[in-house]
Amino acid sequence: MNIDIIMRLAPVIPVLVVDDVAHARPLAQALVAGGLPVLEVTLRTPAALDVIRAMAEVPGAVVGAGTVLSPQDLDQAVAAGARFVVSPGLTPTLAGAARASGVPFLPGVATATDIIAALEQGFSRLKYFPATANGGLPALKAMAAVFGGVRFCPTGGITEASAPDWLAEPAVVCVGGSWLAKRGESDWPAITARARAAAALNRAA
Repeated sequence: MNIDIIMRLAPVIPVLVVDDVAHARPLAQALVAGGLPVLEVTLRTPAALDVIRAMAEVPGAVVGAGTVLSPQDLDQAVAAGARFVVSPGLTPTLAGAARASGVPFLPGVATATDIIAALEQGFSRLKYFPATANGGLPALKAMAAVFGGVRFCPTGGITEASAPDWLAEPAVVCVGGSWLAKRGESDWPAITARARAAAALNRAA
């Protein structure tokens, strides 16, 4: 699968910070059961790579690594079973490593200059981050009008209440959200219920 296909599997990608590897499998199962197969595990905890390994074994889960900051992060994530990687930004070094690996890559952008740099590196599917703090939907709409072929996954500050507004923008393919599973939460039925509601959201694209 390429990154465009992955982005279109569901309208919301859960952004997950997991400290306890014992939570990994049931968390992935809960989200997949609710209709959200694409899972972004952020590399923000010592357990993150083990969490990716455990989640990758869950049937139906398409597990990726977020907060990828370097080629070393990328290599370790792919070795752990990540099927895509997400970065909050983009450098030529990281872009080269992503292309060399062949792994689907969603680099982060915040400005028009960032978008041009990403396009120069061959990437047109981008994470808009931090979405809310960076001017929100009006800012994204203004940039989307200039970059007609680019499609976005806004992440950062998006909530269950605001997600439908973002998804109504044609340049937005999906959104990333941390509201699906709070850090440390283990109420699997509640997580499945939130996932089911998120999976039912409509999107313009």
